Amino acid sequence: MDTAFWLSDEALAAFMPIIVYWVYAGMYMALGSSCDKYRLHSKKDQDEMNLVSKGTVVKGVLFVHFLQVFWVFLMFLVTGGKNPGGSTGKQQPSSFFDIARQLAIATLVMDTYHYFLHRFIFHNKYLYKYIHATHHRLVVPYTFGAIYSNPVEAFLSDTLGASLSFVLSGMSPRTSVFFFCFATIKNVDDHCGILFPGNPFHIFFRNNTAYHDIHHQVYGVKYNFSQTFFNIWDRMLGTHMPYSLEKRPEGGFEVRPAKDCKAN
Repeated sequence: MDTAFWLSDEALAAFMPIIVYWVYAGMYMALGSSCDKYRLHSKKDQDEMNLVSKGTVVKGVLFVHFLQVFWVFLMFLVTGGKNPGGSTGKQQPSSFFDIARQLAIATLVMDTYHYFLHRFIFHNKYLYKYIHATHHRLVVPYTFGAIYSNPVEAFLSDTLGASLSFVLSGMSPRTSVFFFCFATIKNVDDHCGILFPGNPFHIFFRNNTAYHDIHHQVYGVKYNFSQTFFNIWDRMLGTHMPYSLEKRPEGGFEVRPAKDCKAN
């Protein structure tokens, strides 16, 4: 790779989300059995219901990371290290307002792109069977499987979605480091399957691990398409499945979908 790439903000934007992904996922894994009383599914369910081994998931995620880094490097070569506005990556927005506006636009773009692509794939039997079904082999999601998917979907959803958010928001590469690291943490948390009390992602976001868990179950695959931050599109377009949380006698929680949705 070009030496200039390794010294750029683009390199930081490429590698920091990967580091954050494994560190944050590893924190949950390190907690071990201390999480059991907060789990949406037991470890037994995780082992018996999932249709893919953890080793295969790790290999799949690492390959997705490779594709992401390769894409960022390719874009660096094509653009010559310039941000979407045409200036070099070293120049930063002049005010907090500029950064806040860019982050808001990036959030809207990412959520909108993910929702409609996600929903389209589910309504296309071919795309679901040969592309998206890979991710749903994780019936009981866990942290480091958050971006486990078919490489084609990984490119269409994660890589292109992130690229559109970056370009249309006009953010600098350095600002994108913070945005994509936060999006990565949010995505990993949405797949953790653990309802820790006081978790800010569960307090401030309705689109959280319980909400997304519904989507991974057989009765909920045509609901709760929203990713990564908010569930506004689900609510506006009739794909929102409300749910309740009930404590299991043996420990942990169970997500109970609304009866009217479960019957559909």
